Amino acid sequence: MYNYYGSLASKVYDMTKPVGASINGDIDYYMDRLDGIGGMILEAGVGTGRLLLPLLKEGFKVVGLDQSEEMLTKCRQNLSIHQLETPLHQGNLVDFDLGSNQFEAIIMPTSTFCLIESHELAMTVLKNFYRHLSPGGKVIIDLDLPFYPELNEVSTSSYEVTSEELITLERRIIEIDWLKQHTVSHLTYAQWDKGELVKQELQPFLLRWYGLNEFSMMLKAAGFNNISVSADYEFGVSPTDSNQTITFEAHK
Repeated sequence: MYNYYGSLASKVYDMTKPVGASINGDIDYYMDRLDGIGGMILEAGVGTGRLLLPLLKEGFKVVGLDQSEEMLTKCRQNLSIHQLETPLHQGNLVDFDLGSNQFEAIIMPTSTFCLIESHELAMTVLKNFYRHLSPGGKVIIDLDLPFYPELNEVSTSSYEVTSEELITLERRIIEIDWLKQHTVSHLTYAQWDKGELVKQELQPFLLRWYGLNEFSMMLKAAGFNNISVSADYEFGVSPTDSNQTITFEAHK
């Protein structure tokens, strides 16, 4: 349904977004917006546990869901390192079923929602979130707008795993569709050991974007109400710039 993170992608993700690393203050923001919730919380797209573990340490009851088993493997390792436990579920956001009316909040940080491939699938995901929330429960979802991409733009990065192991990442933008509101990149992960290529992963990477009114209407169509939008993790501060991170909050 959306971009699948393999073993090399998961390793790079864990290196660049380690447990407890705040992205522009998002961890404090989520803790503040979840304050007072004593019931179960679902982090959809939990990844390797960057946000999950700090929430658990603060006493929140959070379970994780992710499509990538490789990401969940890293998350389990991180939980073990920090001597924490919580259920982790492998599943697709469209049709996962963890029991209806189970969660007091569902969160989806770091604009992971933008990885969902189409408007139709996004609506199905929102309706599935609604079904899993208890009465009065809420969703918190981060979104980003595109950062002025250029077709065929190429960027490369390298990540030193050990003194002898290196992972390189090449990203090439191959499609910009303003009508379908998405960009598509090809990602090439390469693992090098003592200068020799030992493994390679190719990953298509689609990112969708949404207008503010559009996403509000989608939330309403899925059944949500009391919708608020905030910019750069300042609750209630309206977005004024397309480069800002946008966070929606809505209630069942």
